[in-house]
Amino acid sequence: MKPPTASDSGGAVLTGLAPVVSPATVVLILGSFPGVRSLEQQQYYAHPQNQFWKILQAVWPRHPLPMGADSYPRKKAWLLERGLGVWDVYAACEREGSLDSAIRAPVANDIAGLHLPRLAAIAHNGGESFKHARHTRTLGVPVYQLPSTSPANASWSFERKLAAWREVFVAHHLL
Repeated sequence: MKPPTASDSGGAVLTGLAPVVSPATVVLILGSFPGVRSLEQQQYYAHPQNQFWKILQAVWPRHPLPMGADSYPRKKAWLLERGLGVWDVYAACEREGSLDSAIRAPVANDIAGLHLPRLAAIAHNGGESFKHARHTRTLGVPVYQLPSTSPANASWSFERKLAAWREVFVAHHLL
């Protein structure tokens, strides 16, 4: 994890992860900001209770998701092979813990600067990310709010989350 730096307000400024995208990215999934575990491991959705990878595996059951301690580079390749990309709306912020409600002084990522020629949709993973939908709508593609895969979103069942995520991928011919 990159070491935190001090902010003007005295809190630690955390820096997010690089985007996982390619010129073939069709649907860009935007989270808010990586949780503590993701920052420590420098991996998107690294918390074992986050359902992100489990949902994607359920969407594409015939394509086993790489598993194991050193599987993250293969997971990123697997994701890109499905036409997906992942990033966050915030490049940096101050935050204690992993909850979106604790984010302070966020600095937005330049989503438009990614220059994704095949981009057909943006899917926000949860409400905090979706707060930036007005900015992502300027890219001229459909924008969706998906239920958060975070363990903090216990009000939605796995099956209900899966159905919502699958619907977006079907709409953009990724299934």
